[in-house]
Amino acid sequence: MTILSTQDILDAGLDDWRKLAQALHARFLTRDFATGLALVSAIGGLAEDAGHHPDVTLTYPHVDVKLLSHDVSGVTERDVDLARRISAIAAEQGISADPAAPAVVELALDTADVAAVAPFWAALLTGDAGAADGDDIEDPGGRVPLLWFQHTDAHETPRQRFHLDVWVPHDVAEERIAAAVAAGGTVVDDDAAPSFTVLADAEGNRACVCTILER
Repeated sequence: MTILSTQDILDAGLDDWRKLAQALHARFLTRDFATGLALVSAIGGLAEDAGHHPDVTLTYPHVDVKLLSHDVSGVTERDVDLARRISAIAAEQGISADPAAPAVVELALDTADVAAVAPFWAALLTGDAGAADGDDIEDPGGRVPLLWFQHTDAHETPRQRFHLDVWVPHDVAEERIAAAVAAGGTVVDDDAAPSFTVLADAEGNRACVCTILER
């Protein structure tokens, strides 16, 4: 299977879905548990028919769905096809989506020596020191956010080493940045926008608002 480009996904017309980091995400507003359970059951049937299984989270007011072709670590046509079928089933059941709601938080750690620190963080986060994969530590059980290592020069001066990457839908990023600024933050660096924008709180602690655009 071929990984689709960002433009391929934007052109697919998936109004209910947004790509964040690697996967497609959607939130369906079921508003009660029974309706959500019925939708999950219908999604399960679609997944079995397609032989392709999404991650589904059922809560009282909504159902969150994540689609990714794990064999190629990206979004492919089979994800797009299943996304369309899930949206159609939701529409048939009178369930609307909130495409602005999905978000993904990743942790980034500056380090000059990935090999020295990766086993510690892999063991701490997942219980398995061998869970590091290149510059990433990803919990296969989905219990904790992905941690990735940002390569940097060795340094002795105290500085912020961790920052959050907050992935949001590309069409709500400006609104999210504006809200953070209105709440006391500042824009530190927007040279790479809309791919990512670096923000800081009143004490200088930084975070990035990330989208899939221009990557």
